[in-house]
Amino acid sequence: IVIVLYFAKSAEITGVHSETISVPQEIKALQLWKEIETRHPGLADIRNQIIFAVRQEYVELGDQLLLLQPGDEIAVIPPISGG
Repeated sequence: IVIVLYFAKSAEITGVHSETISVPQEIKALQLWKEIETRHPGLADIRNQIIFAVRQEYVELGDQLLLLQPGDEIAVIPPISGG
């Protein structure tokens, strides 16, 4: 079980700022994203703009294997819109 934290646009889309989800301890970043997207299909619209932070380390959505520990925090960070 890990904690997913949503920020900015991702929080607006999901309607929550955090939730716990159950995923395998060894999971590829893109598979983890698909688990999250299954729960919140609206996130598909911003998939190409998202980065993860796992234990405060940035991770791109790709084939890298994540070794998660119970209680790890996964931050879903969309781009910051500025003006």
